[in-house]
Amino acid sequence: MKIICVGWNYADHAIEMKHESVTEPVIFMKPDSALLRENKPFFIPKFSNQIEYEVELVVRINRLGKNISEKFASRYYDEVALGIDFTARDLQHRQRTLGAPWEVSKAFDNSAVISDFIPLSTLSNPEEIAFTLYKNGTLVQVGNTKDMLFSIHRLIAYISQFFTLKIGDLIYTGTPAGVGPVAIGDHLEGFIEDNKMLNFFVK
Repeated sequence: MKIICVGWNYADHAIEMKHESVTEPVIFMKPDSALLRENKPFFIPKFSNQIEYEVELVVRINRLGKNISEKFASRYYDEVALGIDFTARDLQHRQRTLGAPWEVSKAFDNSAVISDFIPLSTLSNPEEIAFTLYKNGTLVQVGNTKDMLFSIHRLIAYISQFFTLKIGDLIYTGTPAGVGPVAIGDHLEGFIEDNKMLNFFVK
């Protein structure tokens, strides 16, 4: 099982991070040890002084595929979840300055929070999936897949050029604007439409 993540997939997030717009998907990976399930608490690691949340819609691949055509990509998933890509922003800035890979800032243990999955058929419009994140009761991120620079179908087609997609692979599809820091005691709640998907504490 692979965890495939997409960076800079919302224009408003790229702007807030002072990053130039991209012309093709930016892809990075996380190991399976990054997964944090079942609303278990997230423990801030000692190696970073600036851990930030990034809420994202997550797609789970349901069939084997390679070099998938964009027009057939909808056949390769039928469920979505909500995830948080926790990022050690201080380490990421350091790695980018050095021109070095940023896995230490993105792929550390428990950095990929994941909710349960829900069928696309239960959503009001699978082409325009709304999701939100609250921190301590305050709305901090609002996203909708219609605002992606690269759609889910485009991502599946693009990624499958390089990596064979297997059943159970996860794609974290990118975060909208509003990312920010977490501290011990913070309470995070995430929704897909009106479905509460995430409900956990930072420790």
